[in-house]
Amino acid sequence: MKTGRFIALAGALLTFSSAAYADCYEVFGCTERDRFNFEQLANGPNCEFLYMMRNRIYQQHQYCFKTARAIATLGNDNCRFNDVNQVPLSGVERANAATILQVEHAKGCPE
Repeated sequence: MKTGRFIALAGALLTFSSAAYADCYEVFGCTERDRFNFEQLANGPNCEFLYMMRNRIYQQHQYCFKTARAIATLGNDNCRFNDVNQVPLSGVERANAATILQVEHAKGCPE
């Protein structure tokens, strides 16, 4: 019986240890659990910071970047997903990436 419990516990720990990590920001919250606010983002970070925030969400879920800028900045180590729509993001993460992109467009940030 003890062996069965140990195996179940080890499996649970592996599940948690393989989960993607989220970035947390003092003002905005964490990318995987807090919905970002357009106005706060629009009045806060600069274009480069917004770019990093958005693309870190995808990087943490093993997206394979295509642009030279993203590859140079974030790399493609351990990437698995070539199609951005196949990246296993939660609804909150997908909404946050979309909000950040909207702010980037509103600020006139480079693509």
